[in-house]
Amino acid sequence: MNSSPRYIQIQDFILEKINSHVWMPGSKIPTELELTKQFSVSRMTVNKAIRDLVNKGLLERTPRLGTFVCQKKIESSLSDIRNIADEIRQRGKNYSNKVLTKVAIQADDEIAMRLGVKLETPIFFSEIIHFEDDIALQLELRWVNPEFAPNYLEQDFNLATPNEYLTKNCPLSSIEHTVEAIMPSVSIQQHLNLTAQQPCLLLNRRTWSKQDLISVALLYHPADKYKLSLKAEI
Repeated sequence: MNSSPRYIQIQDFILEKINSHVWMPGSKIPTELELTKQFSVSRMTVNKAIRDLVNKGLLERTPRLGTFVCQKKIESSLSDIRNIADEIRQRGKNYSNKVLTKVAIQADDEIAMRLGVKLETPIFFSEIIHFEDDIALQLELRWVNPEFAPNYLEQDFNLATPNEYLTKNCPLSSIEHTVEAIMPSVSIQQHLNLTAQQPCLLLNRRTWSKQDLISVALLYHPADKYKLSLKAEI
């Protein structure tokens, strides 16, 4: 006979359903009233069990709708640059991408400033959606200085991502990252299969090889599927 506290038994029941994939991410779990009747306990006991799992990031409460199994967020480090294809494959998932744009353009005011070139300097631009198991995980907009990667537009990015190609040909020496939460534009909603109410994480990235500024990238991620972390020694 299970001698653990009743709220722990309720938690174990919920976790077993989640871990056995009976309740998938996004699934609604039974109401507190239903769990109260099922386990013959007080509403307070059920509330504590659920509250603890919410605090651990396993469940989320939505007012007037109920309690749901959290979507597990994919974590990526801000302290280095990893190839997104490698990250996905290391999780045992299938990686694919869709190249939307790959062209030579002239730098406008903003990109010229961020890439460290003169206004209207010829540069390369690519726009790619990265998928994990056919689910859009990242929209990548990248501007590249052709002086340091003259063959960029000739690459097949289905074989090697822009990150992989640039890292190989322009060894990384330093990076700059800034992160912000945004509401997606209509085009981002379409590319990442989002609604207008679903926020994005936008990672602004600049990369250098030695003293040369190689590329500027805007990386958009669905906020409910992705998180960014940084570990620093102090």
